[in-house]
Amino acid sequence: MTHPPRPPFPPFTHETATEKVRLAEDAWNTRDSEKVALAYTVDSRWRNRAEFVTGRDEIVAFLTRKWRRELDYRLIKELWAVDGNRIAVRFAYECHDDSGNWFRSYGNENWEFDDNGLMRRRHASINDLPIQEEDRLFHWPPGRRPDDHPGLSDLGL
Repeated sequence: MTHPPRPPFPPFTHETATEKVRLAEDAWNTRDSEKVALAYTVDSRWRNRAEFVTGRDEIVAFLTRKWRRELDYRLIKELWAVDGNRIAVRFAYECHDDSGNWFRSYGNENWEFDDNGLMRRRHASINDLPIQEEDRLFHWPPGRRPDDHPGLSDLGL
């Protein structure tokens, strides 16, 4: 099954790439694996840390496992670079495990899109930093990051 086109479409400008990044951030902050997977082509290929994922079914399974482990997940993404149908993103997210250990994870993603605005490739490199709960920076209710919450650059990350 395919999914309807997902604007904005390539070739991206700085403005449309920034919009695409925020749409991705908003979707991931829902932690709805099925919804998030619809932004990817049916044969999308991922590298996430040391895991390789192909296709929407594997994306859904991957994200479902991820968000079972990463509790109270909050993510901020920021555009790093754009060229045609490719976008580079940097991001950070905070979460805790079921033992209450908090982490801030930092990473970079390289994205490639098809003509319909669906992501066909995602390569992510991620590093985890243990933090104390009082050192958290991402405080908002579950769901979309409020527009007035600082971004990564504003936070000095």
